[in-house]
Amino acid sequence: MSDKVREPIKLDVNHMMSDIIGNEYGIGASEVDAMAAAAKAAQAAVQKNRGTGWLGWMELPYRQNEIVAKIEQTAVRVRERFEAFVVLGIGGSALGPIAVQQALNHQRWNDLPGEKRNGPKFYVEDNIDPERMASLLDVIDVKTTCFNIITKSGATAETMSQYLIISELLKKEVGEGWQEHIIATTDHERGNLIRLAKQEGFETFFIPDGVGGRFSELCPVGLLPAAVCGIDIRQMLAGAAAMDERCQSGDVWQNPALLEAVLQNIAMLTKKKNVQVVMPYADSLKYMADWFCQLWAESLGKNKTRKDEPVHCGQTPTKALGVTDQHSQLQLYTEGPFDKVITFLKVASFRSEVEIAYGCEEFCDVNFLSGKTLNKLIAAELSGTEYALYHAGRMSQVITLPEVNAHTLGQLIYFFEMATAYEGELLDIDAFNQPGVEESKLASYAVLGNRSGKYLAKAEEMKSRPELLKKYEL
Repeated sequence: MSDKVREPIKLDVNHMMSDIIGNEYGIGASEVDAMAAAAKAAQAAVQKNRGTGWLGWMELPYRQNEIVAKIEQTAVRVRERFEAFVVLGIGGSALGPIAVQQALNHQRWNDLPGEKRNGPKFYVEDNIDPERMASLLDVIDVKTTCFNIITKSGATAETMSQYLIISELLKKEVGEGWQEHIIATTDHERGNLIRLAKQEGFETFFIPDGVGGRFSELCPVGLLPAAVCGIDIRQMLAGAAAMDERCQSGDVWQNPALLEAVLQNIAMLTKKKNVQVVMPYADSLKYMADWFCQLWAESLGKNKTRKDEPVHCGQTPTKALGVTDQHSQLQLYTEGPFDKVITFLKVASFRSEVEIAYGCEEFCDVNFLSGKTLNKLIAAELSGTEYALYHAGRMSQVITLPEVNAHTLGQLIYFFEMATAYEGELLDIDAFNQPGVEESKLASYAVLGNRSGKYLAKAEEMKSRPELLKKYEL
């Protein structure tokens, strides 16, 4: 493998800093230095607890040789036997596989003829819209499809409702041996899905202890779908390990994920930048923004500190796509409220080069493009957007991938995960729970008629809401 494939990704924070964008809008290096001790303590706390509690994901780049070999063997079998591979999952069980597939494989993968694909058609069903499920069943043949059911608890209503639909269909359409069409990814000993897997004899992969959904892309949750579609999962893990090595320093100016956490902390708490827009200038990275949004929002949006003090913290992540959203959102970013940090994801070297043809000689504002490439055009558009934000006194930063490959994507995933863990320490919150999500689940299941234990109590509580008034329904 060439050295270029293994090049490190780069974080450029020039346009976050006051000596570049001005004292009124930027962060001073002295402000970062003032947080050096807190940053060092955050790094030390994360490092001390790695592999324990909900920091099990930190060890995923290592100690998975046996499971990776099993995943690769299963992936070969799936590719040989099935024409489609469907992930049934939601949240981190879906966003990670979608992002990795979009980043590392052909962007029109399912439209390629079979001989040009290094794997089956790939679908991720991460919602329960009935029309969506019906449309999936219109385009696949369940007799030639493998379904990967992903839920740690086996009680995720969305995923298990899909399982009930698909398993019933497989029993009807396939009959004996229908179980061979299902692979379960779940907890190794607890929950409904592992019991079903043992009962039915499903092939099973396990989500390691201490790995929550939004941190699960580098375990079988994400590695199996990637391997099925021919992605080099060993290089993804190697990239994550390379980033882990860069995160060993407690020096905020040496550890990129730690610097990122400190800058976003200052941006949030001091500069009132309550929104972070992740804006890839590459369609391959489009869904990395979606994956990041869950990671950042669910981890950091908390109402209490670890000391049980009210805090209501968190920076709202959102997504845009360059250059598409220059024509839909950039107006807001340059002239709207001073409440945003823009994080660009840049690709230094694309995997394709497309030259712009000569023509339109009579139109100088078109002909000047002739002979250039789309590669140069998208790079220029990013530079122009970055300058427009700078000119308007808006914070931005650039994360550059030398090229999009399994190694650099592994680096990027681990970088964001480490920055999130550090930010949790700086905010003194539990970055690994999601009580707000649990409240929604309780209410939803109570509405559906689950009358056991906590759901019954929630149903009674919900009755105390004020009656809705007709005058507010137009």
